Amino acid sequence: MAISQQGAQELATDILLALAERPEQLAGFLGTSGLEPSTLRQVASRPEIAVFLLDYIVEQDDRLLEIAEGIGRDPRDIMAARTVLSGPGSYGWEAD
Repeated sequence: MAISQQGAQELATDILLALAERPEQLAGFLGTSGLEPSTLRQVASRPEIAVFLLDYIVEQDDRLLEIAEGIGRDPRDIMAARTVLSGPGSYGWEAD
């Protein structure tokens, strides 16, 4: 499935909202990113946060599968969104 830049950003937003419903995973993301909840709210719409968030999600297969299932998306959509936002060749995936 081809995904646009805007679609990738929207998918990252959906993932962030899903993480907000999973306090343990959100805490993991915040700990990895060094962000505080108040800072996250301020920077949530920045494209670089979307890439960092998608990196965090795809870092572990079980996390990727759980989030994909939770938002009703194919894990490949998340990988495609990450590739669109960060460029082809990342994680060995090429953009559609």
